[in-house]
Amino acid sequence: MEKKAQGKIVIVSGPSGAGKTTVLARLLEKCGQSLELSISATTRLPRPGEIPGKNYFFLSPEEFQKRKENDDFLEAFEVFGKGYWYGTLKSEVSKHLDLGKSVLLEIDVAGMQEVIQKFPNAITIFISPGTLEELEYRLRNRGTETEQSIQRRLEVARREMELSNRYQHIVVNKTIEGSVEQLLGILKNLGILKNLDNSKNKEKVGTDEE
Repeated sequence: MEKKAQGKIVIVSGPSGAGKTTVLARLLEKCGQSLELSISATTRLPRPGEIPGKNYFFLSPEEFQKRKENDDFLEAFEVFGKGYWYGTLKSEVSKHLDLGKSVLLEIDVAGMQEVIQKFPNAITIFISPGTLEELEYRLRNRGTETEQSIQRRLEVARREMELSNRYQHIVVNKTIEGSVEQLLGILKNLGILKNLDNSKNKEKVGTDEE
């Protein structure tokens, strides 16, 4: 029996407020079974409506650190110094790759650099707001951020955008649909989206980097 070709890893990063979570939700709706979203593990508590194993794998800080020491993560990081850890489990990624499916990782720049060391053929895409000024406008327009939070996110975004040239592809998110079409074009050209199943809608699991 012929062995199925292993899938590929698609890494997508972008500053908080750049709109990548919404863009990727639309992308996954259009991709159907051609692209699987890797579910991250986290030490924070579930939010209302979040389902363990669907939105995140919710781990205690002790369990997370134990799994980190056991080298169970492709990448792991602490978000905004809040004390909450997030990570991509190797087992979550490999189960899809071994079935010949490509896997989407929504991770930060530091996480991308870790994963690319283990999977140098991974596809890397950076979703940019265009400018820091545009990002600041979007963050303030949310009406949910404190001034301290905005400044912290802008500082992180500045560092991330400076490293965007390390990505193979950059998508400037001017409109949601426009960005989705760009991503579809990139993935089609790379041979990842050969047979789109638009009938299958997927729910996006969020991250605290959105």
